[in-house]
Order: sequence, then C-alpha cells, then structure tokens
Amino acid sequence: MEHGDVHHQRSTMAPTPPTDAELNTLIRARLATLGIDLDQLPPGSAADPETGSPGRDSVLASLRSFLRGTVATLAAYQLPAPDATDPEVGRALSQQHVPILYPSNSAEWRKA
Repeated sequence: MEHGDVHHQRSTMAPTPPTDAELNTLIRARLATLGIDLDQLPPGSAADPETGSPGRDSVLASLRSFLRGTVATLAAYQLPAPDATDPEVGRALSQQHVPILYPSNSAEWRKA
C-alpha cells in the first residue's frame, strides 16, 4: 500500500460522534451566548408541578437529540442544481451565499 492510499483511507473515515457530555457543553455554551441559563430550570427530568417548566435533564436530552438528528442533515443539504449540471459545478454552486433581499442594507451594516 502506498502513502497516498493510506491518506485516502484516513480521509474517508467517518468522524467520531460527540458524547453526551460534549454536546451538553456545546448546548450550554450556545445558550449562554443568548443569555439562557439552563440552571434556572428544575433539576432532573420531571417538569415543575407549579410552573410546568421542563426538567433540565429532559431539555438537554431533547436538544442533544435535535443536534444529532438535524444538524448533520442540514449540513449535508445541497441546493438543487439545474438539470444536466455537472455534479462538480453543482457542489460549487451549493456553496455560494444566498442572495440578499436588500443588498443596500447589508452594505451599510458592513461599513467599518
């Protein structure tokens, strides 16, 4: 086996899925940037009987499930290319930015 073959094998290996603890860290960090503190929820998985707020563990489990089931699907999505488009061109087209509805507003926001 040549060196190039080994490199090809490594690049085609599937990534290791994140653990629950790693996803919990990601979820908590992302929510914290939005000003949301999961520690305000009742501990455990049972809902609070007075407020109906879900338990912290059930919220984390739901968000982990969402990340595992949805994010990979969204990341793999490619916009459909017109019929008879070369697949390589189609992949390149799918990486372009979506057109902005009001480009003049965007230009103003980017001025430094």
